[in-house]
Amino acid sequence: MYKHILLTVDLDDKDSWSKALPLAISNTETHGATLSVMTVVPDFGMSLVGQYFPKDHIEKVMTEANKRLHELVAARVPEGMQVQHIVRQGTVYEMVLLTAEEIDADLIIIASHRPELKDYLLGPNAARVVRHANCSVLVVR
Repeated sequence: MYKHILLTVDLDDKDSWSKALPLAISNTETHGATLSVMTVVPDFGMSLVGQYFPKDHIEKVMTEANKRLHELVAARVPEGMQVQHIVRQGTVYEMVLLTAEEIDADLIIIASHRPELKDYLLGPNAARVVRHANCSVLVVR
């Protein structure tokens, strides 16, 4: 049923992958799908803030995120399963939606936390992905 599954993880939040990763692995195996695991490094949002960091800061952060993503996958994904590792920089929900389009994902798996008051006003990343995705989205609590 699914051919390409996109799993989003926050490398600094175990809750973002502890339940979602096993579910992604199971769906990948069941459907004979391709699995892409992605993480998003937030941007500074303002060039004014960015000027206070060294010029190579973003490259170092992206390299470290890529290393950590590979370590997470190697430790928890069964040997032999082909996994595409994706590290993007930007706003989480925008990068998830853009990446899903680029790789032609037909299922996005994303974890969601229990909403706080601010999430009801602004909308968490998972809710924005659900609202705007062109494919199925599985939200894991």
